[in-house]
Amino acid sequence: MRIGIVNDMPLAVEALRRALALEPAHQIAWVAGNGAEAVERCALDVPDVVLMDLLMPVMDGVEATRQIMAHSPCAILIVTVDIEQNVHRVFEAMGHGALDAVNTPALGSDQAREAALLLRKIQNIGWLVGPRDKRGQGHAAARQSLGSGQRLVAIGASAGGPASLAQLLKQLPESFSAAVVLVQHVDEVFAAGMAEWLARESCLPVRLAREGEPPQAGTVLLAGTNNHLRLQADGSLAYTAEPTSFVYRPSIDVFFDSLVAHWKGDAIGVLLTGMGQDGAEGLKRMRERGFLTIAQDQASCAVYGMPKAAAAIGAAVEILALERIAPRLVEALG
Repeated sequence: MRIGIVNDMPLAVEALRRALALEPAHQIAWVAGNGAEAVERCALDVPDVVLMDLLMPVMDGVEATRQIMAHSPCAILIVTVDIEQNVHRVFEAMGHGALDAVNTPALGSDQAREAALLLRKIQNIGWLVGPRDKRGQGHAAARQSLGSGQRLVAIGASAGGPASLAQLLKQLPESFSAAVVLVQHVDEVFAAGMAEWLARESCLPVRLAREGEPPQAGTVLLAGTNNHLRLQADGSLAYTAEPTSFVYRPSIDVFFDSLVAHWKGDAIGVLLTGMGQDGAEGLKRMRERGFLTIAQDQASCAVYGMPKAAAAIGAAVEILALERIAPRLVEALG
């Protein structure tokens, strides 16, 4: 992969060079010393992945991410010092389309371990934006009964998702009684912080989904580990490493498919902004089961990848601007 580096610290750039050198398939396309320079570089030469620092002079990584995704869109991985201390900036960058975040590898004794983590993140992004692996055909057959009266909204998001989720949840009233489950492509390191952040934006309680609990009416549950979230036959939620072939985790398709197999009430599937195709096939299977399915429209997406894939295969019953999705949910289930 051709990779752009955006960092104003020479030692950090050298650490990134050494880490990337461990994978012969990676090539450094260019190095930029600040966000403004990165925007200019991307306009002239769009790489496969940009490794974006957050704190830089002239223009920081959040604004650079916004401008790159608006004018020269490509995969952006936030690579910065002490991501846990900068978690709100990370979420801002993800809101503009960054895919993931990782600490900058340091020169020294831990370099090999930190480099391996960086390379794994890049590999995951390569899987996400490149051709998808052939997926297994062993999903369970759809059930036809909707007799129990339970109601669930299942929402999948990736790049640009945090800000879109915050806007959507802010519009749901405190009286909204359906269960809501979110599957966002986010590393488990950020999941708890993201749930707390979304809770401050929402009238509904938001927390991480716990192993073995069922979806809760009037509560928003966020997938909280690097394993996939599934609904089981008894109606409880579980985390599972399978299928291991789905490299980007948690997978939206895996959760949507589990609803098709096991949810006994009514449901709505929503696919928001994101790079790649995860969620499109699962949304189509939800539609075939008879559930209402909604995809975000191109104009309101930070990255029109996953919703575009869903629209292309007829997975969405309705394609709506982000600001219209929450009112539609209230209309359908409120």
